Amino acid sequence: MSGPGSAAAGALEMLAGRGQSLAVAESLTGGLVAGALTAVPGASRVVRGSVTAYATEVKREVLGVDGALLAARGAVDGEVARQMASGARRVLGADWGLATTGVAGPDPQDGHPVGTVFVAVQGPDGAGAVRRLSLAGDRDRIRQDTIRAVLALLLSELTENMRAQDTEQHGGNGCLQP
Repeated sequence: MSGPGSAAAGALEMLAGRGQSLAVAESLTGGLVAGALTAVPGASRVVRGSVTAYATEVKREVLGVDGALLAARGAVDGEVARQMASGARRVLGADWGLATTGVAGPDPQDGHPVGTVFVAVQGPDGAGAVRRLSLAGDRDRIRQDTIRAVLALLLSELTENMRAQDTEQHGGNGCLQP
């Protein structure tokens, strides 16, 4: 799966197969992740909604990101991304949450150069991951690469979560018992 459309379709198919839902919190991508997901036919079976939290106070007041964390580190931070994803899950009542935050340009922000991006996925039972990206290119390229990265991270977490469930159900060694 190379493009955002195929990654979105793959993730939505996996979530639908499990009867699980998805919510998105976006900053630098400004709704583009939600757009990529909802462009897939049948997305309404899985996608609960999205919050475009472009302003720092929206991250704090709507998504519940810790105000002290935002004051100390700024919005371009891995823990901020994780809390945004968790906030999206909570606010929109979803099983899984995605988040994007970072600097698309043209100027640096909070001491971070253009192309510094954090993407996060948070799921049920403590599942989740945060990735720091150092992307190159213009504003559009950085935003498109961020969409690809957060969808790839979601697919990775869904696959890992599925393997963990399989291991639990089949004796703890990842192999089917005879």
